[in-house]
Amino acid sequence: MADPCVHATQLTFAAAPSGDGCLECLRDGTQWVQLRMCQDCGHIGCCDSSPGRHATAHYTETQHPVIRSYEPGEEWFWCYVDEGGFELPDAPEALSHT
Repeated sequence: MADPCVHATQLTFAAAPSGDGCLECLRDGTQWVQLRMCQDCGHIGCCDSSPGRHATAHYTETQHPVIRSYEPGEEWFWCYVDEGGFELPDAPEALSHT
């Protein structure tokens, strides 16, 4: 993993998850592979390996730069702007779907 980007210093960890699954996949009745959580607003979207790629679509629509894995046991972040992954040792424990 790379060093955290400038967007990492702006994270507040205040957003609550929008649900327990990808909002768009649940709405459309489609399946996801893994889930990601927007760190600006809490939107839960599916990863780029999923057919809908809804986490990236959310970034494209909102320009919210950082997502975090919403998978159990995963602690990493991804910045769309800087196209890099990172971990934050002092970040609150990651939330995940059940």
